[in-house]
Amino acid sequence: MTVWIVVSILALVLSPLAWLRPSRRQSGRMALRMEARRMGLAMQLTPQEWPHWLEPEPPGSCAQFHRPRRSTKPDVWCYWQSAPRMWVNQWREECVDERLLAQFRKLPANVYKVEASTQMIALYWGEKGEPEVLVAIDETLKALA
Repeated sequence: MTVWIVVSILALVLSPLAWLRPSRRQSGRMALRMEARRMGLAMQLTPQEWPHWLEPEPPGSCAQFHRPRRSTKPDVWCYWQSAPRMWVNQWREECVDERLLAQFRKLPANVYKVEASTQMIALYWGEKGEPEVLVAIDETLKALA
């Protein structure tokens, strides 16, 4: 009987240590983030407010990969992936710019948004996939910057 009491107390004391161990999903994301850092991609978690029509709604906090713009007079745009390989702007008009579409076709289905401001190009990704996806993301950001 005392053996069971001692084992129960030890289990109760050691159980919080299991909570400190990251889950497989968290470990996979951390591995992707470390690989992105090795490739030179800048990444941060940013809170986002998504359009009401975007289905399924992406998470509130999303990984943003970004790169500074190089051109002197960069164009400003923003496109969401409403369905796989279907890119639309804020008025849900399809993207018709072939230069952009050629780059967007390289991206995985869980890239939610690509936007270009005067200072940087940013891509919002769900962080699911293999490290090879990072190569496509890096190539796209370099080509659009």
